[in-house]
Amino acid sequence: MKKIGFTTTIPVEIVFASKNIPVDLNNIFITSESPYKFLEYAEDDGLPRNTCNWIKGIYTAVMKNSVEEVIAVTQGDCSNTHALMELFENAGVKVHPFGYPFGIDNAYEYLKNEILNLCKSLDVDFEEVLKYKDRIDLIRKKLRYLDKLTVQGKVSGFENHLWLVTSTDFNGDFERYEKELDDFIGEAEARSVTERNIRLGFIGVPTIFDDIYQFVESKGVAVVFNEVQRQFSIPSVSDDFIQRYIDYTYPYDIFKRVEDIKAQIADRKIDGIIHYVQSFCYRQIQDVIIKKSLDVPVITIEGNDPGNIDARTKIRLESFIEMLSEKKV
Repeated sequence: MKKIGFTTTIPVEIVFASKNIPVDLNNIFITSESPYKFLEYAEDDGLPRNTCNWIKGIYTAVMKNSVEEVIAVTQGDCSNTHALMELFENAGVKVHPFGYPFGIDNAYEYLKNEILNLCKSLDVDFEEVLKYKDRIDLIRKKLRYLDKLTVQGKVSGFENHLWLVTSTDFNGDFERYEKELDDFIGEAEARSVTERNIRLGFIGVPTIFDDIYQFVESKGVAVVFNEVQRQFSIPSVSDDFIQRYIDYTYPYDIFKRVEDIKAQIADRKIDGIIHYVQSFCYRQIQDVIIKKSLDVPVITIEGNDPGNIDARTKIRLESFIEMLSEKKV
């Protein structure tokens, strides 16, 4: 049984069906005791300082032998992954390429071929993958329920973030993950509903900051939506395994994401949006379209280094919340 890392969300059922352990390399980086050391290691090896820190973190996670093989998402995520894949191959790490169909007319057939090629590369039969899909669907259903509890005020935005973002690899053991999830949901159901006047949503890539949720929620607001983390949990209820990864919005164009965000703003009665962007990430440019497309106020917060948010960011967030509070009066 090998540890197989991946650079962003992939159909994780394939890795489980291959009897290997999936590892989200982003989580290895950000949950390490010293994420800064990951960045220093990458820069000492020659990665440019003006490269996204998530890329440096993924690089170090692999080079420090956290995994034995890597699934590199070469289309639908960061373009730097191409060069990253070459570095891994140059270091003797086996790489399985995988791509989502960006801007392709026959997207379904393209993605089906990518999934079948990944099955072949990991030496697993697609029928076996579908058996794991049925088993893991039970967990995905519970995650959708946890998301509803967040909207109802029984689960905090940070807790929602943590559970959904770790569903990319189910911490390498979906049975243990499910047991821990059951325990958490039981605890959350017993809580009293927390009523908050202002309801916020986070959109964009998961934040690199440690304390932004705690800071925002300490100001008396509720975070009731985590866009990309929710997408990482594959919320589509399609019975078609291929279709649910077509419905997954993150790897495709911004317009599909905006459609989803607008629907969630309406359903969850969201007053304002925090758009988190990572320094040196191409997705920052999409902020222009997001601000033009959404009907609620949007504040853009940029992060680069792991750690706590700085004083300037705190002041901006406080001002944003005050503005929303005044609008509600």
